Amino acid sequence: MPWIYLLLAGLFEIGFALGLKFSEGFTRLWPSVFTVVFAGISLWLLTQALRTIPVGTGYAIWTGIGAVGVAIAGVILFGDSASWPRLLCIGLIVTGVIGLKMVS
Repeated sequence: MPWIYLLLAGLFEIGFALGLKFSEGFTRLWPSVFTVVFAGISLWLLTQALRTIPVGTGYAIWTGIGAVGVAIAGVILFGDSASWPRLLCIGLIVTGVIGLKMVS
């Protein structure tokens, strides 16, 4: 169950980060509310996962899920670059997250 909490925490982290973009510096009400709620849920789920998962592993995987998810969303939603060096770096993050899971 802690790994499910961690995965969900990472997914809410993606929502939190995207909410930061859509809230335009917390100047738009509903995107700001969405951002704060998703941040709270993400952190709560992370704390539940860290009850049994080592903190370094859990935090690294949480931020990795968020970083990869937001990078992919940036390409899809905002037209961010999808160059091969950028995709390679995203792939390295995914590899690191998988590696941490395998050794934990």
